[in-house]
Amino acid sequence: MDATFCQAPLAPYACIPDRSRGRLVDEPSAGGRSPFQRDRDRIIHAAAFRRLSTKTQVFVYHEGDSYRTRLSHSLEVSQIARSIARELHLNEDLAEALALAHDLGHPPFGHAGEDVLKRCMEPYGGFDHNAQSLKVVTKLERHYARFDGLNLTWETLEGLVKHNGPLDGEVPGYIAEFDAIFPLDLKRHSSLEAQIAAVADDIAYNNHDIADGLRAGLFGLDELRGLEVVGPHLIEVERLYPDLDPARRIHETVRRMINAMVSDVVSHARTCIAEAKVRDIEDVRAAGRTLVGFSPEMRATDRALKAFLFPNMYRHHKVMRATTKARRVVDDLFGLLLSEPRLLPGDWRRRCDGPAGPATAQEVCDYVAGMTDRFALDEHARLFDPKVNP
Repeated sequence: MDATFCQAPLAPYACIPDRSRGRLVDEPSAGGRSPFQRDRDRIIHAAAFRRLSTKTQVFVYHEGDSYRTRLSHSLEVSQIARSIARELHLNEDLAEALALAHDLGHPPFGHAGEDVLKRCMEPYGGFDHNAQSLKVVTKLERHYARFDGLNLTWETLEGLVKHNGPLDGEVPGYIAEFDAIFPLDLKRHSSLEAQIAAVADDIAYNNHDIADGLRAGLFGLDELRGLEVVGPHLIEVERLYPDLDPARRIHETVRRMINAMVSDVVSHARTCIAEAKVRDIEDVRAAGRTLVGFSPEMRATDRALKAFLFPNMYRHHKVMRATTKARRVVDDLFGLLLSEPRLLPGDWRRRCDGPAGPATAQEVCDYVAGMTDRFALDEHARLFDPKVNP
């Protein structure tokens, strides 16, 4: 194989597999797989990962087969994360594992479902999707004989909790609970691989939301020409391919946008790493700032893109109508199951402490958060529509 495409030796400040801090439950090595490859494989085989296939990114699953779901988004994030990690000589397997796991705690219907669970859980300690992701991989996945969860490495758990930065303020309940058992160094920065997963998430959802919004007819290409992050790439595509059909024009423009953002992140990260004089992973955690992210110029264009998407896509009346219905579904399900926990399936029901009890609220929250869009809609019909068999 051409050496250009082989993984170069890891940088000294990368997460080195044989220096992992290990797992909560000690396990023998996995033969030819590194600890982070093993984490990635366990995440891919998790039930929560499979359920991402019918969880909303922006559009509810039944609105069209071509729109992104949480699963397709997570795969796109992992591809971008691996590309950045390779360029920076960081651990691709850890970056990939974190990218694949970062959305496992999201409830059905995207941010609409999350907003409802946050409100419903206010009297019971709140709801946080990062804390829920940690709970999924440390408790709610129940497949292995020796432990609940996936028993992932310390580095993967740390990155999952802190990929958006240190937790300096109030720590969400389950994160604090788990940290007391397996400390995750919450007040310091995460690994560079976790920082990569965070910026890869931004790159993926911004660019692919543009593609989905165009495909859905929420806005047109002409409305994007004035955006610095879009306009020059669109003009280049039209110059090179003047007769290109709209779908291909969109794809060619978006892929150039992604390439530009990835190149910016790699270049800026190299500068920041050199300036911070990091020598190893501990220097990364003690750096006091994020070292992998957009340059100031790209941050400005990213903010402009978000400012466009917010009113033109996320608050578009078509999306808002679906969002309103989704909120009602989650609200109805939570309220009914909290007041009547006997309606829960057996294992969930047995862990409850009666109507409106704190244990019941947590079981209902975990049950609803784990639903796909499709299952939530079906369960709502079974529980609320007299014409549907329970």
